[in-house]
Amino acid sequence: MAGHRIVRLATGATIAVAVACASAPLAGPLTGVPVAAAGVPDTRLAPGHRRLIFGWEYKERLGSARGDGVARIAPPDSVRIDLFLENGNSGGFVILIADSLTALAQDEARRSLPPEPLLWATLGVVRVTAADTVARQDGDTLRVEIGRDPTWRMTFGTRALGRMERIAGGRVEQVVERGDSTRVVYRQPAAGRSLVLTIRRVIPEPGFDAAIWRP
Repeated sequence: MAGHRIVRLATGATIAVAVACASAPLAGPLTGVPVAAAGVPDTRLAPGHRRLIFGWEYKERLGSARGDGVARIAPPDSVRIDLFLENGNSGGFVILIADSLTALAQDEARRSLPPEPLLWATLGVVRVTAADTVARQDGDTLRVEIGRDPTWRMTFGTRALGRMERIAGGRVEQVVERGDSTRVVYRQPAAGRSLVLTIRRVIPEPGFDAAIWRP
């Protein structure tokens, strides 16, 4: 969903030469007072089917695109996201069931998709586990790291997921930020890519046709 490359951008040689590949930022140490990892908040999807209506804006070094989208959420572990371009044309779809991802996208576009854990993070859900989990408390902020190279680093405030990073080689490769319940930002710092989702409406639903979970 979040990193779906909606458009293939054609550029001239002059522009291509001007763009340099920046390094991903250093992650830095995990700060705070050590606490039991068992205290990590429960972030499973809340009960009840619902539909999210949102606007999206995608940017990269060579261009941008925007449009609207709808996410259909069926607990405990199923989400379908459909994206539409500004002119009303389809921008593709993503089906995420547990840790299985299906996307309508070319190979180049698929490389812009975040891994499944970060897709879940856009909904405030953490779906990674590992024995080497570390947690630290800093006031009202809880920071958690799961796994090693890659490491998933989460930041929780008032028991809700506020940020999730994928760290490899000591650098932040990808990040999802949830500033509040209406705004989600996904970034690939070194690639210069970002996607901003603005949630406009949340609509309760009695259920969804089973056909939406098939490509």
